Amino acid sequence: MDQSETQLVRRAKNGDSAAFAQLVEKYSGRIYNLALRMMRNREDAEDILQETFLSAYEKLHTFDERSTFYTWIYRIAVNASLMKLRSRHHKQTFFSLDEPEHEEITRGSLVDWSQYPVHRLLDDEARAKMEEAIEQLPDIYRSVFVLRDLEQLSIKETAQILNLTEDNVKTRLRRARLFLRDILSDYFQERVRRNQKGA
Repeated sequence: MDQSETQLVRRAKNGDSAAFAQLVEKYSGRIYNLALRMMRNREDAEDILQETFLSAYEKLHTFDERSTFYTWIYRIAVNASLMKLRSRHHKQTFFSLDEPEHEEITRGSLVDWSQYPVHRLLDDEARAKMEEAIEQLPDIYRSVFVLRDLEQLSIKETAQILNLTEDNVKTRLRRARLFLRDILSDYFQERVRRNQKGA
């Protein structure tokens, strides 16, 4: 943490409500965006935002400053999101990380959309298709995909937030991308065909 944030955190831990309010102001936008990407629903994202900062306020005395504050609060937000997804009986599909048959999720012909620059996928049509696909991601993969590919955190930061090894993050991220690639393959193939016809 930078010195100013360290001081804010320490003041907040000592009961300074104004310091905590500054931390809320600094991170509320990022936490809301994270929650929205996890939950795909504005009302749920607002609930997660409130739950995250309430939990952070109650647990602030346990923050030992060995990690950054945003890593710590992101972990709270991700955990709150996963709990809410489970509580509403979100459909989940789990693949064991130890099962080699899930190392590759493939269909007959795939377009490797994951190598495209993100901004090229963000027109309204593609965004809607992407959101539909993310809805289908198993939660254990969704959290990694959101943090790494959407929030653009590093492998190390993602591992810290999710309490995983970096190798585990890489494995889950690869499988998340393959899972999405499989779902979106037909759509992107059709887009390629449309672009070629229009050229």
